[in-house]
Amino acid sequence: MAESVLKGKTILVVDDESDVLTVLEEEIKEVCPNAIVDKATTYKEATERLASWTYDLVVLDIMGVRGFDLLKSAVLRQFPVVMLTAHALNPEALRQSIELGARAYLPKEKTGRLSLSWGRAEI
Repeated sequence: MAESVLKGKTILVVDDESDVLTVLEEEIKEVCPNAIVDKATTYKEATERLASWTYDLVVLDIMGVRGFDLLKSAVLRQFPVVMLTAHALNPEALRQSIELGARAYLPKEKTGRLSLSWGRAEI
């Protein structure tokens, strides 16, 4: 397998469900053990991290943590953002995500099968 684009990257993952954070961290670490995964479960915690650190990639839940507001903050800091959703998988949410600067939009039910994509994706 080719070297992961996540090698040495610092990634912020934000979701109000701790099990989703665990799965995403496991998926990232599977393809790139030396990636640094920072996690937040609340809007406040995520806002503080976005203001205090530099990230190579930000993965945001749309619901539960005010994902669109966090997306605006991350894009202002020029962080690449992937939006993650379970309940907002619809054309309007996709349109808003892209218009606000997200680079990708993924359904949560696919998180358990992302390990191959993490290795090939461009950020």
